[in-house]
Amino acid sequence: MSMQGRIVLVTGAASGMGRLACRMMAAQGAQVAALDRDADGLSVTASAPGIFAQQVDVTDFAALTAAVDMVEATIGPVHRVYHCAAIMPLGKLLEQDNATVHRLMDINYGGLVNIAQAVLPAMVGRGAGDFISFSSLAGWLPMLGVGAYNASKFAVSAFTEVLYHENRASGVRFACVCPPPVATPLLRQGFDTGMPKTIADIEPLDPQVVLDAIEAGLARGEFWIFPGKGSRRAALMRRLLPGLCWKGIHDKEGY
Repeated sequence: MSMQGRIVLVTGAASGMGRLACRMMAAQGAQVAALDRDADGLSVTASAPGIFAQQVDVTDFAALTAAVDMVEATIGPVHRVYHCAAIMPLGKLLEQDNATVHRLMDINYGGLVNIAQAVLPAMVGRGAGDFISFSSLAGWLPMLGVGAYNASKFAVSAFTEVLYHENRASGVRFACVCPPPVATPLLRQGFDTGMPKTIADIEPLDPQVVLDAIEAGLARGEFWIFPGKGSRRAALMRRLLPGLCWKGIHDKEGY
């Protein structure tokens, strides 16, 4: 599908996957609204032509709704959303700071709820558009030392799946993206806070591979998108053989 002249909105646009999505869409002729709370990172993202920065926190529903309304009033109706905003501090559940556990859910899951309710009613009303939600393979496969992040991404997967089924006849295309580790600053948060061996030993994907998989999946009408070799197989293993998955994780981590 040509993105020439389309309006694209990206959350988490100040770095990583969000920045790359902004620049890819702008290079294809879209007008891109880049949203993030990080003003410095946004300015770097918006240094490319066709990208317009708006500083906003996805956990603030009123501010996020106002930002979406401003985009639609000044640039035009949003055709595609990439919801990339997320954090990834890791740790054992009884050792991780309580506020951090709640913040993971507020940003990773709450941010999705907010952007969906801010942007989708108008898209559904127009009967067209793409809503791309970033979950993770961690939204299918729980791991030791990743529990709070797992919980937030399991919530993302469930919310997006029901959202799709409630609106599957609307004309809006939905995609829930579940990549393995990806070489972005988000992954570095995990390493900085105690990355388990289960993840650390996996070669991270290039983020462009993920974005290319999204385009291919949308063209095929797929909802679940598992970029990279083995991701879909790992999700299937978790569903069919959970005990075997846990055995492998315990063996890898040594406890």
